[in-house]
Amino acid sequence: MDTRFLQSLIIVIETGSIAAAARRQNLTAAAVSQRIKSLENSLNCRLLSRAGHSAKATQACLRILPRLKRIAAEVSCISTDLDSKQLSGELRIGVISTLLSGVLPRCVQYLANSAPKLLLQIVPGTSKALYQQLQEQQIDLAILIQPPFKVAKVLKAEFLFAEPLALISLGPSSAINQSIRKQTFIQYDKNAWGGAIANSYLVDQKISVTPLCEIDSLESIALMVKMGMGVSLVPHWQGLQALASNLHISPIEDTKYQRNIQLLSHRQSGREQLIAEFKRALSSV
Repeated sequence: MDTRFLQSLIIVIETGSIAAAARRQNLTAAAVSQRIKSLENSLNCRLLSRAGHSAKATQACLRILPRLKRIAAEVSCISTDLDSKQLSGELRIGVISTLLSGVLPRCVQYLANSAPKLLLQIVPGTSKALYQQLQEQQIDLAILIQPPFKVAKVLKAEFLFAEPLALISLGPSSAINQSIRKQTFIQYDKNAWGGAIANSYLVDQKISVTPLCEIDSLESIALMVKMGMGVSLVPHWQGLQALASNLHISPIEDTKYQRNIQLLSHRQSGREQLIAEFKRALSSV
């Protein structure tokens, strides 16, 4: 059984589409379909149920899927095991957007020198989405906002740094609460983990706002404030001033409202040495 075929099957199930799986693997849809057919012949059972352009796992496939994932994961770790330094292979890293232009580039530069055989696959996403992907072992580790709940036992959480909540405005403003009440407000999405922290400040201060818009994109919020469209409460992340150098940033001192950034890894990834090297890269920047 070719484990590349297993990987194709897993990706089809994750994406819900043979065409989407083909795009992710840089294959044709026909090639992916042929891989699935070969697996079905080998296992003598139907693995996918297709309807239109979508595909989902059959009940038989769902019963063996955890084992197939473990097989694919174990095979992918063989090259790492054969490396005397154990610093080769692939490491799938989920990262929230604000770190893509801050911490991450310096980590990549560090690893290019310390582990030149290591292939990094960077997966951007929201904290909520990355947490789910990590649980399902679609990625090996994630840098995200501290979850607002106790993490699953299969995951290991490590604190990296904190980002204070701050009011951002186009120029120097009056007191923070007064500025929020008097000026047009752009709201960090309350449903996002970081946005819920910002909203808790408004609730605690009994500030009622009618936002211009609500969005889960800190970069977009910063640009809207830069354009003079209003003010906003956002975490003061590395790279904020590089994105909009003319912004005035008024930090909120209470640590209750800070955004804690964590590194979460899967305890069963089989890539412990690679994860350890990535942590060394983080500590060096």
